[in-house]
Amino acid sequence: MSRKLSYSLDDESTDLIKKYELFLEGNGAGYFDVEELETIVDYYLRKGRTKESSNALEFGLKLHPASSTLKTKRAKIYLAIGETKKAFRILDSVNETDDYEVVLLKIEVLIKMGRAKEAGKLANMMLEAEIEDIDNITLDLAFIYISQLNFEIALQFLLIGDKYNDENIDLLFELAFCYEQLLNNEKAIETYNRIIDIDSYLSEAWFNLGQIYFVMQDFTNAVDAYDFALAINENDSLTSLQKAHALFQLEEYSKAIETYQSLENLTIEPWQINLFIAESYEKMEKYDEAIEFYQKSLTLETENFDALTGIAICYLEKEEFTESLLFIRKAIEIQENAHDAWVYLAEALIGLDDIEDALVAYLKSISIEPNQPDTLMAIANICMDTSEYATALQYYLAAYELDSTLEYIELFIAVAFYKTNNISASKLYLNKAKVLNLDATKLFLEICPDADQTEFNF
Repeated sequence: MSRKLSYSLDDESTDLIKKYELFLEGNGAGYFDVEELETIVDYYLRKGRTKESSNALEFGLKLHPASSTLKTKRAKIYLAIGETKKAFRILDSVNETDDYEVVLLKIEVLIKMGRAKEAGKLANMMLEAEIEDIDNITLDLAFIYISQLNFEIALQFLLIGDKYNDENIDLLFELAFCYEQLLNNEKAIETYNRIIDIDSYLSEAWFNLGQIYFVMQDFTNAVDAYDFALAINENDSLTSLQKAHALFQLEEYSKAIETYQSLENLTIEPWQINLFIAESYEKMEKYDEAIEFYQKSLTLETENFDALTGIAICYLEKEEFTESLLFIRKAIEIQENAHDAWVYLAEALIGLDDIEDALVAYLKSISIEPNQPDTLMAIANICMDTSEYATALQYYLAAYELDSTLEYIELFIAVAFYKTNNISASKLYLNKAKVLNLDATKLFLEICPDADQTEFNF
């Protein structure tokens, strides 16, 4: 699930970074105090640019060789690049046991080294030593556990912070996120609504709320949440995209198309937008319009498997089988192991009365993905038509095992058993068919007119 944060990961360090980078280019002053260098090192770390962070640290230690805080940053860099033991050795040698960042780093290192009890003890000591700012301390602790995907413990700390300050929006965002990860969607919804009650103009909260509803397949509430987010920021392409997807799921295809089209001048790739629009038209059974937009998508992205299969399906629906074959074969060239593409190929071949090649295509599809009851039944039907009754029975039974609700499946099994001279089994399945379809006996006799009516108790 895509999630938006309530705050920027960048601090107010833009001017400082510009000054530092101008210095590196030989166009600026070369002195920075310790706090400035700490900011520069942290900035590059947050950006994932560990090499630049390390270079800034080395420069800082040349200017301030006695700075213990800069030496601590080395441990932070080691943590970022996975050198946990090196980070631990540095932190273990630091005497400032009450330094906030040092303690946080020690907790993170201990967790990564599998020493969770020691980390927990240190975290609890940290909380016990403070009487103020508990919410932000628990938030920092939670970040550590979230980074290790330990959402249960992160949640525990966040709940402590929430009791101290129930209006810390940054904390509430992380609290909602942890609930999401623990699949407690009701609590996540409740938490996002708390954020909205505090500040109803946070589009990120509305977006995340919509995302939860989307995952829960409550698409009506999802659309409502996305609409609130868009009322705050109408140019948010991700929210517009998700709203369009939700409308599609609600089968409001015209509205979905309108929303997709509003994205054309935003950040979403045009070939994707055309694909979504085409799928909407296909669902509306407007196959010519669907083909038009699939073709637009294909023009922009020539190796577009979904567009090729979409066009093939539309031509299948229009019963233009030769055209369908052209596109589905191109799709298979791109993704040979796409089992559904082989099914579409088989259907096009059947439309052209090429039963032999259609059977080969169906069998290829089953070899890739055996769990296809409809395809198994289609194979069985071909075998029945070619009087290969024993083989047909095998495929009917395989399909029935996967999905006993297939239409007429019991009747077809009854016929196949009759054709293979297993009268008792035929009677058993015919009786099952009669429960579901009052015309089952009539249909059976149309297919098997020589059946002994006395033996079957007709």
